[in-house]
Formats: sequence, C-alpha cells, structure tokens
Amino acid sequence: MSINTHYYKTNQNMSKSKYRAKSNTKNKNSNRSNTKEIVGKVMMTREGYAFISIDKVDEDLFIPARKLRGALHGDTVRATVFGKNGGQRKEGEVIEIIKRTENPFIGILQITGSQAWVITQGKHMPYDIIIPFQEELTQYNGFKVAAIVEEWPRRSEEPIGRIVDILGKPGDNDTEMHAILTEFGLPYEFDPKVEKAAEKISEKITPEEIKARKDFRNVTTFTIDPADAKDFDDALSIRELNPGEWEVGVHIADVTFYVKPGSIIEKEAINRATSVYLVDRTVPMLPEKLSNRLCSLRPQEEKLCFSAVFNIDNKGRVQNRWFGRTVIKSDYRFSYEDAQEIIETQKGPLTNEVLKLNELATIIRQDRFRKGAINFERPEMKVIVDEQGKPLDIVQKESKEANWLIEEFMLLANREVAYHIGAHKEGKRAKTFVYRIHEEPNIDKINALRSFIAHLGYKMRPTKTPKELSHELNSLLETAKGKPEEGSIEIMTLRSMARARYSTENMGHYGLAFDYYTHFTSPIRRYPDMMVHRMLAHYLDKGKSLDKKSNEEKCIHSSEREQLATEAERSSIKYKMVEFMKDKIGNEYNGNVSGVTDWGMFVELEGTKVEGLISLRDIKEDYFVYDDEALALTGKSSGKKYTFGSPVRVKVVKANLEQKQLDFSLIWDENFTPQKSQKGRSTSKFKSKGASKKKGNRSK
Repeated sequence: MSINTHYYKTNQNMSKSKYRAKSNTKNKNSNRSNTKEIVGKVMMTREGYAFISIDKVDEDLFIPARKLRGALHGDTVRATVFGKNGGQRKEGEVIEIIKRTENPFIGILQITGSQAWVITQGKHMPYDIIIPFQEELTQYNGFKVAAIVEEWPRRSEEPIGRIVDILGKPGDNDTEMHAILTEFGLPYEFDPKVEKAAEKISEKITPEEIKARKDFRNVTTFTIDPADAKDFDDALSIRELNPGEWEVGVHIADVTFYVKPGSIIEKEAINRATSVYLVDRTVPMLPEKLSNRLCSLRPQEEKLCFSAVFNIDNKGRVQNRWFGRTVIKSDYRFSYEDAQEIIETQKGPLTNEVLKLNELATIIRQDRFRKGAINFERPEMKVIVDEQGKPLDIVQKESKEANWLIEEFMLLANREVAYHIGAHKEGKRAKTFVYRIHEEPNIDKINALRSFIAHLGYKMRPTKTPKELSHELNSLLETAKGKPEEGSIEIMTLRSMARARYSTENMGHYGLAFDYYTHFTSPIRRYPDMMVHRMLAHYLDKGKSLDKKSNEEKCIHSSEREQLATEAERSSIKYKMVEFMKDKIGNEYNGNVSGVTDWGMFVELEGTKVEGLISLRDIKEDYFVYDDEALALTGKSSGKKYTFGSPVRVKVVKANLEQKQLDFSLIWDENFTPQKSQKGRSTSKFKSKGASKKKGNRSK
C-alpha cells in the first residue's frame, strides 16, 4: 500500500471523473425557454445543499441536495440554471461532473471488521467516504487522515475514495495544522530531493560576481522586521548626495541568482507559488537554506541583492531611479519595536538614518492618500501560542510608523519597477510583464454598500469618478473608526472591492491609487516576485518581449495558490481561537453583532476577533423576524432590534474544534435595548500568562 505518512502533494494528473448525471428530462422540457447551462465550482455545506461559484458572476447558483447528482465540494461541474422562483435566488441542478476536486477531505479513519470509512469533518462534506479495505490500514484506525473521492456509484449511499495521507492522532497540534494545509492542497514538507538540491548550492560569493554588481557594502544599510522573523529579505540604505537630496536604496534578496530556471527548486517554487503562514508556523516557498540563510540579509554578512535605488528630495519626490544587481552588507537588524522606539525617543543606533527615512516615508504616505489610496486599517489579531502550539492569549497587532516606513518604500519600489517596464514608450509596444492588479469596484457592489451603511445611519455622497469614490470610502471608514459597527463596515467595504490578483494585463491598482504596480520586494515568499526579477533583468539587458501566454498561466496559478494560502491561514486562526475558548464554556462576555442572517446572528467579542453564533432557535424569550433590506432581526413581542454593531451580552455554550465554530447564547435582559455604543475596542480582553512568540514568522 502506498500511503504518504510524511507529506502530502496534490496529484496534478488525476483523471477526469467518468460520472455523468442524467438530466431531469421533465424539468428540462418544462423550463426549456428560461434555462441555460453554466460551468463552475461547487461550494457545499454540511447540510448537503450547495452553491456554484461562476467566474465573473457575483451571484452564486443555489443547488438543492437532491439535484447535486453526486457532486461534492470543490468539483467542477456543468449545471442547468432555472429562473428565480418567487423572487428568490437562482436555482439549478448538476448535469455533469467535469472534474473531481484534487483537494482531499479530512476525517477520522474508522475500521469495523473488514469495512473502512473516513468519518469526515469540516463544514463542506456531509457524507462519509468508503475506503476499500486493506489490512495495512488497521494500524491507523482512529487516526486523522486525508482522502480523495474517486467515484460515487449510483447504487452506493456514500462516495468511494482512497487515503492519500495519514496525518496523525486527532487533537495533536501538528496533526491539526497539517490537516488544515492538506485540506487546501498545500504541502507541509519538502520532498527530500528539493532539500538536497538546496544544500548543494554554494554559499561562496566570488570576486568576479561582486565586480559585476554595484557595490553598496560601504553605504549605511539596515533591515526592519518582526521580532520573531527568521528571514530578512529586504533592506534599506540611505546616504545624503547633496543638501536636500537623498539616495534611498531598496535592496531585495537576489533569489533568482541561486534558483535557476528549470531546476527542481524552481519547479517546487512554481507549484507552491507562495509561503503559507499559519498561527504557529511558516511553511516556506523555498527550502530553509535559501530562505533563512543564503537569501536572508543578515547583519555583517555580504549578500547579493536586486535593488531599486532612488534619488529623493526633501519633499518626497523621486528625482531619479536606478535598477540592477548589487552587493550589500547590512549594518544593523532592527525589530519593528526597536525602530519605533528610535522614532519616538530620537535615540538609538543609526538614529539620523531612521528618522530621515521615516520623515520621507510619512510625506510619501500622505501624498498617496491624497491621490486616492484607500486607508484600510482593519485591526489584525494575533493568537499567542506556546512551543507546543497551545493558545495562550489573543492580542491586537499594532501598526505604527516603523511598519509604515517599510511599507511605503516597498510600495515605492513595486510601483517604480512596474512603471519602468510597463509605461508605453512612444512608438513601441508594451513588453510582457507581471502586474499586481486591483480593478475598480463594481457599481452594483458599491450600491449594495451604500444601502447597507444607510441602515446603520451612515451615508456616502454620490460620486462620478473612481478618485471621488475612494475619498468617500476613506471618509466612511474614518467616521466609523472606534465604533462597534466599524468592523462590519470595513468588512462590507472590502467585499465591495475587487480581489487583487496577478496578471500580464495592466489594469492599475485601485486600492493603492497606482496606475502601475507589481510585486518585486518578496521573492523569498512569492513566486510572482521571482518572475518580476527575471523579467526586469532580461529587459535591463535589452531583451525582447517575453511570451505572454505562459506567463499569464503562471499568474493565474499564483493567484489561486495565494487565495488557498489565505484561506488556510484564516482556518488556522479560527481553529486556535476556538481551542482558546474551550476552557471558557459558561463564561459571559460583552460583544457586538458582526453578522445577521435569517437563522441567527454572529457576535464578535469585544476587543477581539473571536466570533460565535447565536442561533435564533435557541432564543426562547421572543420570536425574531429577519429583515433582509435592513439586515436586522426584530423581536415580535419585545420589539428588540439587532443589527450590525448592536451590543450584546453572551455566554459561551459550545466550542466545536472540528467545525472551527463557537456557539453563544444570548443573555436576555428585559430592560436592555440594543443600540450602537460609541465605545472603542481594547487591545485584548483575555489575560493569560507565559505567552511566548510563535516559531514561524510572517515577512512583509
């Protein structure tokens, strides 16, 4: 039996499912005039019904369980679309399973006699999976496993599949984190061949290589990263050229010098496309020798870089720029906290350099927002875990001037590189390049946002241009700051935006208010940055325009992998938040309504991002009616009205780790009328001792 008990890798060559559903002839004929066929991916619920996500269509297609015809979560299907019934959402039925998902389902292996099943867990799989019995499986009875569905015969009540990974004993931290990665088709270890190839790369920098590069070893250079960072992939240098004119260098580890096209490391980087950041660990895109040693800009070590160097005046204006390969020697390694202390006290190592860079970054930042950049500053929560992965506390990450300093110069480098290659030269065709694009918002989504905030007592003035809209959005976010509904308004505003992605077609970056933008600054953790480094070097050497089709395919793949990594990260945070609350069953907390549906309301505990559900069926004191226009619940007898931001008092009643879900009960007070409190949020509402830093890191 061939079961991988160490690392999971998606089978890219899985054959197309042969299952084909019979269409319902009666339904088809009776609705022939108002039906059409679509292709999309299935998003399944634990209850058995599903939705089909359709490319470039905002509204998902609802599929009742009886009309799925064997399709499961993640499958690509062809479906018939019927008209809306009674003004409700569009409904359809699956007529063909084009391709089974390559991502496995997670569950517990259960063996009884000569029969085996995977008892599935998670929100997207309502069926258990039959596993053909093999004697070797018995040693893993009760273990958490990953299984792929291969077929679902018509006469079988459950799908049939095979086990692709033995994850370990349920409840163990490594098991659960590996399960999250595997569920999203993300690897958690490198193939030994990749590790071995990385170890063979020479660490020696030859005199010939140094001579071929611009030498910055004698220019003041330093890094600023999180305190627990293990890799430092960007550094800043600064020196005064003339009174009022500064040379600022953005130095990025020259990853593509070490990772050669066509190599096994390159192929692995393409497949992974991104590093993944879970609560307690980093799963890097590149092996540790590259990410933490060769390409980490550690202090007092000579390192090879690809740099963007700018001449900037005291008003933050770029007077000149240069791009090319360099060699640097970092003088100092700051944490964000170290740099922030220098900014606030004006004391410490390299004080003048840090303060000048902060002064320039502040000017550049202010100018960016004046030009229409949207100021999303949604507080980010961090789960503090110990060495065993046990959650100890939940705290809010703080973003201050030191963070903004680095952010602004990284944005500047990304923008200038994109402009240098992408801007049309008169009489010349644009060269193929990789952009990070963020398209303008869809007008229907903005109208939906206007309607949503109106019910909360907010309004946005009519706008005619994208820039006017961005100013209105910034005004809205600023007005909501510190109020209970702030989080809900930020979330809904984000949902009104298009999703940023990689593309060879430049469409600008709406959120940043840039006409040209790319990702140049993190090739250690993002494959598109490696593509940009190679393309930039090629064009600096007067190379011809590169193939667009193959690069666009890589852009699409990288965007998809980025989304999976984001979902895995969120899943790990939810898991640890639920785990943190397991010993708090029965505790009462203040919170604010963060979501409203016709079957319940979600509540976010004050000062945290810990969210739980209050089911309407569990509220015995009153019967609540859902208003989908006002996005509110109103009690028939009491008249109590709950909407986004309404303050509530709740009790924790259940913590379901497998579903990553908390259940709350509403503490009823006859004399309490929900209304929007103006109280801001604290950094943390949970007190835990002995908090330690996580083992992984998240670079910028």
